[in-house]
Amino acid sequence: MRVIAGEKRHLLLKTLNDLSIRPTTDKIKETLFNMIQFDLQGINFLDLFAGTGAIGIEALSRGANMATFVDNNDKAIKVIKENLEHTGLISKANVIKSDVSLSLENLSRKNESYDIVFMDPPYDKDLYRPVFEKLSKSNIINNNSIIILEVSLKDDAIGIEQMGFKITKIKKYKSNKHIFFVKA
Repeated sequence: MRVIAGEKRHLLLKTLNDLSIRPTTDKIKETLFNMIQFDLQGINFLDLFAGTGAIGIEALSRGANMATFVDNNDKAIKVIKENLEHTGLISKANVIKSDVSLSLENLSRKNESYDIVFMDPPYDKDLYRPVFEKLSKSNIINNNSIIILEVSLKDDAIGIEQMGFKITKIKKYKSNKHIFFVKA
């Protein structure tokens, strides 16, 4: 696993030998960032269920102003911090060890705001539904914020549109897909 492009391109990133962590492959990461490359300059990026931090680090490498990484796994938090140190991006990062829903409440109280929210929760557990509920009532996103959800191919994220979000794009891969949302 590596940083694909930008200021830190080609730097290798650590991963975890933990079956609960599924790092987004370099090929899928490259495709994702090709779709959002013109939306990254100077933005605030939120990486939920961050795992190794590879997605947020890629955003920082490609021009994001800052990134917040949230995960509740101690080993993941350690690897995120090591990857941020290794890439020299730690000063642009906020790493939070917390339940994602609780962290959204705390970020909202701090008046944090994000232009892109990426979430890659464990598949087939509907863990993203409470996140969308929190986001729908939160001040951390606005009408121009992009929310990207990574899910298995069989997951259609039914019900998210009823929470006040609109699907703008779906990109399918061999084993998963990215669904792009904005506030409706």
